[in-house]
Amino acid sequence: MDTPLRRDNETPLRKDGETPLRGVRPNIVQSIRAFRVQDLQDAATQLNQHFLYANLGNAQSKQDVLDMIAAQYTFPAHFGKNFDALYDCMTDLVHKSGPQPGFIVVLEQIPANAKFDKEAREQLLDIFRDASDYWADRKIPFRCFYSFL
Repeated sequence: MDTPLRRDNETPLRKDGETPLRGVRPNIVQSIRAFRVQDLQDAATQLNQHFLYANLGNAQSKQDVLDMIAAQYTFPAHFGKNFDALYDCMTDLVHKSGPQPGFIVVLEQIPANAKFDKEAREQLLDIFRDASDYWADRKIPFRCFYSFL
């Protein structure tokens, strides 16, 4: 199989010679914008990093969002289903499992409705910003990309 060349550990080349994460800081939470989920997954594979994907398009409430993230990220059964527990699962629990290569995280179609309002969306994204900071302190890349429904 023809493997794309890498210039370094952080910037893999796609088969077309482009770098999917070129210009993206190693620890950031940002809108998915022009990125395609498949390109992000390919980048995670090329970088040998964890790829975590959650499609939240059917969520209506905070509890739905937490349940869907827990299921799609395969959190342990004891997950507390609150924002504090989400942070713990994205940081401490993973850290305790051993050395980590890095993360590319996608939260697609975060709901925007009365049951999951702007404040709830910002709280959710703050959890991922805090997780990004946590991993940055440990020199581990953590990039989170999101979109709203």
